[in-house]
Amino acid sequence: MFPQDRIENWAHGQGLWTRVPAEDWNDWRWQMRNRIATAAQLEALMPLTAQEREGLRAAAGRLAFAVTPHFFNLIDRGNPDCPVRLQVVPRAAEGVVSADEDDDPVGEEKTSPVPGLVHRYPDRVMLISTDRCACYCRYCTRSRLVSAVRGGGGFRPQLEAAFRYIAAHEEVRDVLVSGGDFLLLSDEKIDYVLERLRAIPHVEIVRVGSRVPVFLPQRVTPELCAVLRRRGPIWMNIHVNSPRECTRETAAALERLAFAGVALGSQSVLLRGVNDDEEALRSLVHRLLMMRVRPYYLYACDKIRGSAHFRVPVARGVELIRSLRGWTTGFAVPQFVVDAPDGGGKIPVNPDYVEAFLPDGSVRLRNFRGEECRY
Repeated sequence: MFPQDRIENWAHGQGLWTRVPAEDWNDWRWQMRNRIATAAQLEALMPLTAQEREGLRAAAGRLAFAVTPHFFNLIDRGNPDCPVRLQVVPRAAEGVVSADEDDDPVGEEKTSPVPGLVHRYPDRVMLISTDRCACYCRYCTRSRLVSAVRGGGGFRPQLEAAFRYIAAHEEVRDVLVSGGDFLLLSDEKIDYVLERLRAIPHVEIVRVGSRVPVFLPQRVTPELCAVLRRRGPIWMNIHVNSPRECTRETAAALERLAFAGVALGSQSVLLRGVNDDEEALRSLVHRLLMMRVRPYYLYACDKIRGSAHFRVPVARGVELIRSLRGWTTGFAVPQFVVDAPDGGGKIPVNPDYVEAFLPDGSVRLRNFRGEECRY
């Protein structure tokens, strides 16, 4: 049982959907059918700022807008600076594009041998399985793909070509299945993709990146868990940025995944106004551990177009990691990374605890309290 003061109790019967039968609320397809996806729908549910109205007007030509009822329930409708609201409600600042921003800020396209497959590291690939998400994060690295849900041709992964590529490259031992969100596919399609990957002899590790347990915990059904158990072991990194996202419904979904044998980690993005202070970040990692999730990465926000208002200086990220190291459980501390432009890969950025390497082979260090020692 989770302590009441640590995990938010946002279950069915709270928020704006108090008259929805529990069987509907707990049906992930109902959640998807009833997403808030237009400015008119959103304004009927909460007052909008002028910046949000402008952002919503422009969103159709950029990144799609949609929020599930579950995740909308987490928004403080009276606070424009609510950390959940900032992540999913468009603002006018998205239209401000800096010179160093790009549609593909980490160079996925240039390292893509097959549409929907990225081969950036020697022994692993990423399979982009779909362009659909349950909600659309306003800082999305792949907004160039998911924006197509507004119309037009859109992104279509070439799964069979990707499977052939992986099978032909024996150096590939690790496959990350991402999106969009892989868990929005049908159970049958998820099972098929995992079965095909498991049939390739040199693939040792299969990972999934998903925000479904946070945006749409109802999707984590017994049937889905049975698929993941059958095709396991599966390593899954979820995406959580604010302690407010750590709800009882999400905790229950993660428990179902853990009991199905899924190893759980988290990836967070350092975002201005969301998690860029010590209290918010410490609360986030503690709640993740309580939900059986080990913090894995804290990303510097990628330089996607229109994201400058979200970005936090790298030096501040280092300070935040320093505020955790030694002051909380070691495995609660994520690795802070910058995903380098042009396909350079993830670069760890750590506080420096080394004062000097000495001629006699010893090292002078400074601990988390600032105290100096020699080893």
